[in-house]
Amino acid sequence: MFGYAKMAIMLVMVIGIGGALVYVMKLRADNAILKANQVVLEQAMESQAKVIEQQKIDFQAIMETNKRLTELSGNLKQELNDLDKRFTKGKRDLGKTAIDRTKAIQRIITKASNKALRCVEISSGAPLTEQELAATKKSEINRECPSIANPNYVPYNNN
Repeated sequence: MFGYAKMAIMLVMVIGIGGALVYVMKLRADNAILKANQVVLEQAMESQAKVIEQQKIDFQAIMETNKRLTELSGNLKQELNDLDKRFTKGKRDLGKTAIDRTKAIQRIITKASNKALRCVEISSGAPLTEQELAATKKSEINRECPSIANPNYVPYNNN
């Protein structure tokens, strides 16, 4: 009987040691999987950090573009108001004036048409001339599109 007890204790010890060995092997396998997951997680974090940094740069570019568009919109509104003021002075009859002063009206329309065509050329990518770049006085500018034809002109300068 004492022999059976020793055998039972030995059997329990062998089973315990075997179980512990299996448990340690499982822990090692789990540890290897966790290390691989950690590497993948760190790579994902690095790529996300790069994406976030690029988004910040893109956001700044969008904000800068939005600011320029707001400025341009304000300039265009001011130009529209200037044109509106130019064409709504009292009760003006352009047809009657054209009949009475044909040559003067032709000269004015031809000059304005040439300036408008220059605006189209500039908008299409034509380079600005030195005269257009140097224009700073109201008498020197292209009044049809001063914001694109004369970038150095300050609109509220009463020269």
